[in-house]
Amino acid sequence: MNAGMAILLAAVPEGRVFGLDQQALITIGIQLFNAALLAAVLSYVLYKPVRKFLRNRAERISAQLGRAEGETAKAGELKAQYEQKLEDIEEERAAILEEAHRLAAEKSRKMLADAQSDAADTRDRALADIQAERKRAQEEIRLQIIEVASIMAEKYVTQAMDADTQDKLFAETLAELEGAAWQD
Repeated sequence: MNAGMAILLAAVPEGRVFGLDQQALITIGIQLFNAALLAAVLSYVLYKPVRKFLRNRAERISAQLGRAEGETAKAGELKAQYEQKLEDIEEERAAILEEAHRLAAEKSRKMLADAQSDAADTRDRALADIQAERKRAQEEIRLQIIEVASIMAEKYVTQAMDADTQDKLFAETLAELEGAAWQD
């Protein structure tokens, strides 16, 4: 090998590092041929598997994108359903609140009417009781007046009149008292 090096060094002119002679061109040609052959063999051996791998990868990515789009569509549908349910719930809540307000107002009106009716009944009963008490008191006063009048008349008559005059006067007084109308 030292001899091959010596030949190469002898072929290089003085002051030059690299010489383009026939041997260098043959070596460059062989290296280019080897590189082309290696590229052809590698492309033949590796091109189909790499291309198949890339095609499978592209198909997986497409399938994943398709599934993602499908799931996005499902999610959109679910979102729309939930939003519709929320709207329905909101409408139902508003209807329930409105019904509760209406029932409360109705109950309040009924309670107020009942209270007013009870108050009117109580007032009417109190007025009736007052009227009955007034009549009873008038009757008592009438009886007391009759009693006092009769006592006074008896005393007066016993002192000033005879028995026939007393009886006549008593009958007249009694008739007047019974026929008298009591004022309220």
